[in-house]
Amino acid sequence: MPTPFATTITALPEHIDEMGHVNNAVWVQWLQEVATRHWQAIADPLHVDAYAWVVNRHEIDYRGNVRAGDAVTAKTWVGESPRGARFDRFVEFTGPDGKVKVSAKSTWVIVDRESGRIQRIPPEVAAPFLA
Repeated sequence: MPTPFATTITALPEHIDEMGHVNNAVWVQWLQEVATRHWQAIADPLHVDAYAWVVNRHEIDYRGNVRAGDAVTAKTWVGESPRGARFDRFVEFTGPDGKVKVSAKSTWVIVDRESGRIQRIPPEVAAPFLA
């Protein structure tokens, strides 16, 4: 497994639902935010300019709650080589107690920004995420 990319996100009052914890829809937003941060931190800037990513599928397991003011550590990594235009990204959000609160597997598809079309992931685009 490649070294995970890690970032921290703090739950704000607007992230909290009527049950007093981070709303499930917010977790999906955070999945995208973490993936975007990883892409921008690791990818060649020319690739960031040339390609965009869209989600094809999310599989999310909710294992615990996070409350306003709690910071979670998000770790993400790409599991395997791409399959055509797609690859799977894994994310784990760990709470202040050290336990995984949410884990997810998302399938992302690469889009050429100029044409707007899905294409095979070029090996040079995938390489930094598989190292």
